[in-house]
Amino acid sequence: MSAQKGKDLLLKIQDGTAFVTVAGLRSRTLAFNAQSVDVTHSESAGRWRELLEGAGVKRASISGSGVFKDAESDALVRQLFFAGTLASCQVVVPDFGTITGIFQVTALEIAAEHDREVTFDLTLESGGEIAFAAL
Repeated sequence: MSAQKGKDLLLKIQDGTAFVTVAGLRSRTLAFNAQSVDVTHSESAGRWRELLEGAGVKRASISGSGVFKDAESDALVRQLFFAGTLASCQVVVPDFGTITGIFQVTALEIAAEHDREVTFDLTLESGGEIAFAAL
């Protein structure tokens, strides 16, 4: 895979009828994590740690920051945060694939300097199984 344009990594949130791209995001991060389950015991070979295969909890988190630009997507993000509801989301990674799943907006921060634009930071955490479709 060759280098990709950062602007092509998109966060989309289902608004009830279609996936809406969250406008104004200048930076985006997608992270996957899997919790390990340690089953090491006194007779573990060479006293090396042993892990239980497939037993840990998996999760994905999405974070982003940018400027308020599009009234539709901004209102959707605020509504989801204040309601605490889960929403179907997609992350499009160019030349890699699309990650789709249910997420909750767990953090929404708004900041401004007196001579600059209003910015926001958001974090979404997975609330169910994640699907991946290669491009």
